[in-house]
Amino acid sequence: MSPSSSTPFLVTGGGIGGLAAALALARAGHAVRLLERAPEFAEVGAGLQVGPNASRVLDRLGVLDAVTATAFFPSRLTLRDALSGQRLTSLDTGDVFRERFGYRYFVAHRADLHRALLVACEESGLVELIPGKEIAEISEDHAGPRVRCADGSEFTAGALVAADGLYSPARRLLIDDGDPVDSGYVAYRGTVPIEALTPQGGLREPDGMVIWVGPSLHLVQYPVRSGQLCNQVATIDTRRYTAHAGDLDAQLRAAFADTCPDVQAGIALMDTTRRWPMLDRSPALGWSRGSITLVGDAAHPMLQYLAQGACQAIEDGAALADAVDEHPGDTEAAFKAYETVRAPRTARVQTTARKWGEVLHVDGIGRDLRAALLAARTTTDYDVVDWLYGYNAGTAA
Repeated sequence: MSPSSSTPFLVTGGGIGGLAAALALARAGHAVRLLERAPEFAEVGAGLQVGPNASRVLDRLGVLDAVTATAFFPSRLTLRDALSGQRLTSLDTGDVFRERFGYRYFVAHRADLHRALLVACEESGLVELIPGKEIAEISEDHAGPRVRCADGSEFTAGALVAADGLYSPARRLLIDDGDPVDSGYVAYRGTVPIEALTPQGGLREPDGMVIWVGPSLHLVQYPVRSGQLCNQVATIDTRRYTAHAGDLDAQLRAAFADTCPDVQAGIALMDTTRRWPMLDRSPALGWSRGSITLVGDAAHPMLQYLAQGACQAIEDGAALADAVDEHPGDTEAAFKAYETVRAPRTARVQTTARKWGEVLHVDGIGRDLRAALLAARTTTDYDVVDWLYGYNAGTAA
């Protein structure tokens, strides 16, 4: 296809969500053109958690083995008090977990997942990947969606799938809900060599994933790249920890000053050159209009507390391809059906992520009550996550 020719499906955004949607459509036999604003297809960030709900889709798309080749499979997910070091509760993610959900929980480097999807798209023969295309304008007329890029090039398609992130131009066309919601929290992210961390006692459970929770802060630690690296995510509420504001390094260390030695060992190695504000939006309807629809963060940006941002985008891809197949030749009906299936699911994840953030960050009597309530849990009590990990995007169950 030449750049000026039309294509059945045009996807904007070459991140995990865009690639997953393009690949799902290609696996169903549809030709796709994918535009990415960056000069090359790449993924930024570090570690990524993948639950069984997303593994099912990755398996269906034929990329699960490639993704997990260098992944780490934690034996448990543990919640610990960041101040005292006390273990609050654990969720077993071993054999019993797999028997219940069909797949293990794993953690991987974002770049590894992105690369697996990218290679599969390239090898499909149905996905044309075009980098260096920043979207300047999106419109739709009787001929279908039209995209004009900053370099003057234009693309038309039978349908447009926008996977263009939190500040999606396509979303602004469909939904008038203003700017994203700033939670006040920021996240510092990065990886460190396991050997740099372990001697200092900072990795309490080398075969598991640990979330150290404290008043308006937390630290997540887990191995990636076959256990060679440790991914760390440190999060603080900048509305509470105002000391040294403007100095990223000093502000982070001041916030974690009263935490236990294990946590401080990890914080000492944290990359403080950059941090990310934690933004989301409230659930909204109207992702689909005519031959345009949204996937991933463009449709339902969420806080990271359930580690489901990428997972929900991957689910979107499977549901979108299924809806297109169920409504052959009727893109508008397909996109409406896709939103009908996905909106309740993603809204629940969005709102639950906000609530879980509150649970992680309580102080005072709330901290004591949290410890008391969690103490009664068994490690194989999966009732609280059945709705999340037991979901099959292929059957919308």
